[in-house]
Amino acid sequence: MAHDHHDHDHPHSLLPPEPALRVKALETVLTDRGLIDPAALDEIIDTYQNRIGPKNGAAVVARAWTDPAFRDRLLADATAVVADLGFFGRQGEHVVAVQNSPEVHNIVVCTLCSCYPWPLLGIPPAWYKSDAYRARAVREPRAVLADFGVSLPETTAVRVWDSTAEIRYLVIPMRPEGTEGMSVEQLAELVTRDSMVGTGLPKAPE
Repeated sequence: MAHDHHDHDHPHSLLPPEPALRVKALETVLTDRGLIDPAALDEIIDTYQNRIGPKNGAAVVARAWTDPAFRDRLLADATAVVADLGFFGRQGEHVVAVQNSPEVHNIVVCTLCSCYPWPLLGIPPAWYKSDAYRARAVREPRAVLADFGVSLPETTAVRVWDSTAEIRYLVIPMRPEGTEGMSVEQLAELVTRDSMVGTGLPKAPE
């Protein structure tokens, strides 16, 4: 049911409508009241955007593409392997790696909330936390993949993994064709966040 709101004195009506401006306005208010330190806030944002973000997972995937022994260890005990690389902490205590192949495509969802491997992939995107994704990914995964622009052969099975507070998953996508001779760093640039969730594919080399 739709509701009309005409209470212009409500605090929310004093905030600008654009999300970015609203965030900035709230940050200013909290800073003026001494509730947050802008420098600390910038450090937190930088940490999750640049250090605890998808590039960590991309580095792991790229190494798995180029080092079969590393890949085998990752598939056997991802928690220990990524911890040795320095990727551990909150939301990254128990990680399981699953590998895509021509026969199987893996997709990850958290049907209860939004459990997600933060140390490897950063903060979960809004769509991952949405009720629609959480319900449809289990019920009609191929339709969800199609919504993300991923079309798989009928011969490829889709396997859905449900993250929990105890286990979080990292998808190792298939290495793109035409990447022979590329360095680990170059390969990591092709790995997308969505490809490590299973809702996307790596980028093709230029």
